Amino acid sequence: MARPRIKDVARRAGVSEKTVSNVINDYAHVSEKTRSVVREAIAELGYRVNLAGRHLRRGRTGIIALVVPELTIPYFAELATQVIREAERRSLTVLVHQSKGSHEHELAALDGFGFDFTDGLILSPLALTTQDIAERTGTLPTVLLGEYLEEGADHVAIDNGLAAREATEHLLALGRRSILALGGRDAPGTGTAEARTRGFRAALEAADIPYDPADVLPVPEYRIGDGLTALRAVLAAGRRPDAVLCYNDLLALGALRALHEAGLRVPADVAVIGFDDVEAGRFSVPSLTTVAPDKAAVARTAVELLVRRIEGGSRDDGPRNVVVPHRLLVRESAGPAPGR
Repeated sequence: MARPRIKDVARRAGVSEKTVSNVINDYAHVSEKTRSVVREAIAELGYRVNLAGRHLRRGRTGIIALVVPELTIPYFAELATQVIREAERRSLTVLVHQSKGSHEHELAALDGFGFDFTDGLILSPLALTTQDIAERTGTLPTVLLGEYLEEGADHVAIDNGLAAREATEHLLALGRRSILALGGRDAPGTGTAEARTRGFRAALEAADIPYDPADVLPVPEYRIGDGLTALRAVLAAGRRPDAVLCYNDLLALGALRALHEAGLRVPADVAVIGFDDVEAGRFSVPSLTTVAPDKAAVARTAVELLVRRIEGGSRDDGPRNVVVPHRLLVRESAGPAPGR
């Protein structure tokens, strides 16, 4: 049996092919009665939109790439789900790739992996530098997620410095004075860890609490085991912090385990805050206080910016740096919110 076409739908619904096309493309000037009749005909015939043909007529593939460090990290898996949802609303397909934080893989992504099968790229880089962006030779429309790299591409991120400062201020308001920054990096740079460390330090200095670089604990990776190992070593050395600001929720979950093993109560003895608001943190014992980026807004903004670049509506615009909202979700691991 031949696949139904627009003219078959038009004949069944008793309308023109142009009207069917208007309904399919969700144009506003079609009456609800006509829209209902056309949709009923589409359902009866089993008509499906030929998206490939539509995109190819526009000189595009209808495919965008999303490149994240690892899908085993819950934040990136949750973010990928949001990006796919936003892309589907625009009849786009998302090709998801893991970079493993490799500089080589991230550079290859900027070049479209050497092929022309994607219309654009959303990339969450760990290893790229400002120079990499400035020197890129490809023309693939690109949106970067994370800290602003200053050159040549749109960016979408939360204000990581401000978020870390607010989280630290919450701990200070609870009376905590010996705070560790787990996953931090006390160095100049444009990365997320550096930005959060600057926010952490700013909060301490504003409260007239001396900043000690030894309170910033780098980790090899941002996984539960890394948080457990790092904090376990600190506690074994005899240090007793009264709060831990963790640079993602996985590190915070590892910290909770290390504190439990040491017989320390959370939050009575040590308060813990994470970043990302991943699902597991809502069900940990105690539940995890966390900085929650608006992941839906990150995805929506990234896709909108990318589609705008793909369609050529902003060829003369410079790179856009969009800051999306975040909020501190106070749960059991860091006590009550100040003033409550």
